[in-house]
Amino acid sequence: MVSRAHTSPRSRQRGFALIDVIIGGILLAIGLTAILSIGARSMNMHQRGERETVAAALIDEQLSMVLADGPKDFPNIHPMSGACDAPFGDFEFRIEIESGGSGVPYKVAVIVTHVAKQESWTVETLIAGKSGEEPDPERSPPEPLDREERYRQQEEAENAS
Repeated sequence: MVSRAHTSPRSRQRGFALIDVIIGGILLAIGLTAILSIGARSMNMHQRGERETVAAALIDEQLSMVLADGPKDFPNIHPMSGACDAPFGDFEFRIEIESGGSGVPYKVAVIVTHVAKQESWTVETLIAGKSGEEPDPERSPPEPLDREERYRQQEEAENAS
């Protein structure tokens, strides 16, 4: 006599359910891994964007100071390299000024470096020297600005509309 092992339909369903659960778990693990990987990458890109924004602002500040004081006098008035002021202590700057000669603008380069990440940004531009001996203009406002009052007035105007 040959005995055949018969499996009931119910035990087959249990086997398929177990396989479904295993496959579902694998797909869930793959999906979660992809989501976590994308999240970590987006955080890194966000932090890099913040560093680039700060570096651009620091470069703009240095170039504005060179423009205001004149490229000829700037090295006598300000440091040409060093750490940036708080809260940007993670950044260092270096300014290079090359004289172009008579009638030729100065070549000015500002290099800002993020110390911890070893990232560096450079901007080069041409700036004309100050002509004549005219004194520096007064750059302060005639009366102090009350920014809080300005914002309050803007909010009141927006709420009234």
